[in-house]
Amino acid sequence: MPDTGERREWLLKRNCSLTPRQTIAAWSILMGLSAGTGIFFALHGAWLVLAYSALEMAAVSVAFLVYCRHAADHEHIVLEDGSLLIEKAVGGKVLATRLDLYWMRIEAPGELITLEARGVKVDVGGYLPEASRRRFARQLREEVSARGMPPR
Repeated sequence: MPDTGERREWLLKRNCSLTPRQTIAAWSILMGLSAGTGIFFALHGAWLVLAYSALEMAAVSVAFLVYCRHAADHEHIVLEDGSLLIEKAVGGKVLATRLDLYWMRIEAPGELITLEARGVKVDVGGYLPEASRRRFARQLREEVSARGMPPR
């Protein structure tokens, strides 16, 4: 079982359209517009509009919190020393799994790539488009084969 001893890493992450600063700016603008509209109409006797604005601001805030909580989700995959370490960060929680290369199977049947060794399965590639996912699966197979441990 030759192992080249080289370390190979992949970082698969979400494609977020807004930076944290842009997210705060967008949220602030929406809150200001909604509060301004509600206050304007409340001052002219339409108090129900202010209640609706408050409900809208709460809903938008919850949506932005969910977005922010998952903006940093990623999969960090490290191949070294005869094993594959997969770290999956989802919603601020990190789950790490180490798979033995000698027993590893790599399957890419559809949406996700399934990595399995000794009964432990991990699905990766959820943040990649289909073409990139296939390319990643091919790269991973090649890297494992180059280390003298053909994926099953």
